[in-house]
Amino acid sequence: MKNNWKKDTFLFLAGQTISLFGSSLVQYAIMWYITLNTKSGVMMTISIICGFVPTFFLSPFAGVWADRYNRKMLIILADTFIAVTTLLMAVLFYAGYDSIWLLFLMSSFRAIGSGTQLPAIGAFIPQIVPEDKLTKVNGINSSIQAMIMLVSPMLSGALLTMATIETIFFIDVVTAAVAVVILLFFLKVPAHAKAQTPQEISYFRDLHDGIVYIGNHTYVRKFFVFCAFFFFLIAPAAFLTPLQVTRSFGDDVWRLTAIEISFSIGMMLGGILMASWGGFKNKVHTMTFACLIIGVCTFALGIIPIFWIYLFFMVLTGVSIPIFNTPSTVLLQEKVEPDFLGRVFGVMGMISSAMMPLGMLVFGPTADIIRIEWLLIGTGVLLFIQSFFLIGSKDLVEAGKPKQ
Repeated sequence: MKNNWKKDTFLFLAGQTISLFGSSLVQYAIMWYITLNTKSGVMMTISIICGFVPTFFLSPFAGVWADRYNRKMLIILADTFIAVTTLLMAVLFYAGYDSIWLLFLMSSFRAIGSGTQLPAIGAFIPQIVPEDKLTKVNGINSSIQAMIMLVSPMLSGALLTMATIETIFFIDVVTAAVAVVILLFFLKVPAHAKAQTPQEISYFRDLHDGIVYIGNHTYVRKFFVFCAFFFFLIAPAAFLTPLQVTRSFGDDVWRLTAIEISFSIGMMLGGILMASWGGFKNKVHTMTFACLIIGVCTFALGIIPIFWIYLFFMVLTGVSIPIFNTPSTVLLQEKVEPDFLGRVFGVMGMISSAMMPLGMLVFGPTADIIRIEWLLIGTGVLLFIQSFFLIGSKDLVEAGKPKQ
């Protein structure tokens, strides 16, 4: 089944890269458009919520779909849904219906597509990649995503100065169509075993069984609890640093661009590092190492008075993200039974899409009362302390051990 894994992996990552590039251009275009036309923090908050909430509610159901049906076709259908939505929005904008609320609606529809896609992608990769190559492939994928994060905001901003937003919408439609053609006609991967058999169990029973599976596997349950607190605490570093830079270092546009570029370069380097090094033998040791770095860097971002040193720690933060994400993804891909992978990744998506916005609901208003530096110092200390939860859990350390 995995004899042609290199070719299949190349085709899959190529399709996803093309699709992600178009999607990222649109996401940044929407962000810049709302910022330039409203100059309102409330409008930006609504836009962020519209991009998170549908994913939260859809993720557990999308996980069931990824376990019940052909994962490749789910990815194709999600890409197609996003492309059709974007095409309709482009037509409406061309016709003069350029309301900001239409962009909020579009963000919600795109989140529905992404929420459907992410559990399917997480569960599909182990179908085509040998187990001993999962770390390398996930590391390469992290680098590709970081490269897109580096290029797309700059390109999106440049395009908006030369063309209308609907032109960028059309670019996304074309990239999605190319990705669908690659997956549909060139990537020949049979559906996993469960998708090839008649589904006798009810849909909600499948969902229930997935939740029971997580509850019965201590390492999965403990890891998800860890992630819930981790995503909550990382919210100030993820969302409030641009505001901090504006308040503490100056509101020059180049400074905001510099922190985005620094973080993206760091993520690229981290992905390359994981693809070549692979981490420590025990995946949980690698994850702990990354969390300790993230805690130290978050703390440092709260006390550094010199902008260039601040950028260095932003790069280091970016490096640490793939060092955490890659082994945590591979741990689930290796240890969770194939028939439950979709549901497990679905719940993971629900946690990540809920806890960071929840963190913002707490830390966002607090940032108008307390200096952001103090929030970063406090969350940095808590993230550093929380890292020891991973290394202190016997169940997680045991799950992180390599197979003999």
